[in-house]
Amino acid sequence: MAKIFVLDTNIILHDYKSVKQFQDNDIVIPIAVIEELDKFKKGNDALSFNARAFMREINRLTEKQEFGARGVPLGKNLGYIKIEPNHPFAPEFQDLFRDDIQDHRILATAMWVRDNNPGRFVALVTKDINLRLKAKAAGMAAQDYLRGRVDDEVMESLERQVIQVKASGEAVQRLAYGQDNSLPWKEVQAREPAPNQLFKFDLGGESICARYDADRKVIALVRSHVAYGIKPRNDEQKFALDACLNPKIPLVSLTGGAGTGKTLIALAAALEQADDFDQIILSRPTVVLGGQDIGFLPGDQKSKMGPYVQPLMDNLDVIKRCFKPGSKQALKIEAMLHDERLLISPLAYIRGRSLGKVYFIVDEAQNLTPHEVKTIITRAGEGTKMVFTGDIFQIDQPYLDQWSNGLTHLGEKMAGQKLFQHVFLRKGERSDLSEIAAKLL
Repeated sequence: MAKIFVLDTNIILHDYKSVKQFQDNDIVIPIAVIEELDKFKKGNDALSFNARAFMREINRLTEKQEFGARGVPLGKNLGYIKIEPNHPFAPEFQDLFRDDIQDHRILATAMWVRDNNPGRFVALVTKDINLRLKAKAAGMAAQDYLRGRVDDEVMESLERQVIQVKASGEAVQRLAYGQDNSLPWKEVQAREPAPNQLFKFDLGGESICARYDADRKVIALVRSHVAYGIKPRNDEQKFALDACLNPKIPLVSLTGGAGTGKTLIALAAALEQADDFDQIILSRPTVVLGGQDIGFLPGDQKSKMGPYVQPLMDNLDVIKRCFKPGSKQALKIEAMLHDERLLISPLAYIRGRSLGKVYFIVDEAQNLTPHEVKTIITRAGEGTKMVFTGDIFQIDQPYLDQWSNGLTHLGEKMAGQKLFQHVFLRKGERSDLSEIAAKLL
């Protein structure tokens, strides 16, 4: 018999098409989920979009028919969907779940559906780990929603994108000091590398960095650039700065922990190439902890934005301190800020824009959904470069995790494309104190 899956609110907010991803099995939506979705229907973020899209789809399915005993059909070769009223816990569980909260109403309804469908497999599907644990404690089957989730093998490959290569000393000498600083890929490995594959060679204890240039079919030397006073301190930063400065790579993702230099490198590269773009935009999603909206902050719009853009301003100050006050470079930064050729803004204020000939940096991109990342990239016009930075292990968005966020999704789907390069930065360079705290605390 067809299985029954009871969906939690966060599944729909994560993917409004999720109801059609369970093959010919049936879907039950507790009325408590509909009540929660009603709170998300107003807004411009991905959660609000998904809430509205789901309600429109349910309205379309039920426009000319009522819910029967099984529900209404979802479509060809699919199961049925039904909205189930709230049901109380069985008497033996009422003392276990005393608080009258939406999670408990959803769980109680899921258990009622199970008890009233003997012989059929029934599971609660939720991305809320706590709710899954409560369900299992009560003997209710509970699962995560895995569609769009990146495999652990892919996650590991995103962290191991640099290949350590052993090659002859003569070949590495030609790569490092030869006339065109390159090697035919056949001298290094039997199979042609993926576009923009990164390599490290050892030359007498010195690390030589290189990247596969798919247009020239050679492994080319990656030099240590200096961008607006910022010089890479390790090999990963060297790769990252090279990618951000390369005009042939319009899409870059930089991941790594706090203090690895992701945002600083992206900003320094943007300023170094300022004359090649009409505008440099630094943006980040406005995720407020505790469920509060941006409107709760005091003051005007500029005051409200302060807490969000301050980390970006901190990186800009680091670059400005590389030059003397009143220097040509410092004055240029001030002029660009004044003329809004260098614009620092929350991501919510970028929506709807067409981005032509813009150097666009999206910080804290791990808090974006795959849909939001796609929406941003598809707005790129001619001559635009986009750099996404973030730490996939520091996610503030309750409906995302390290396997399903937009930054991880970007690295997986775009891997091997000529127009894209991903760099994972391992070593923190903020300070000795920051480095030892990251390791020991």
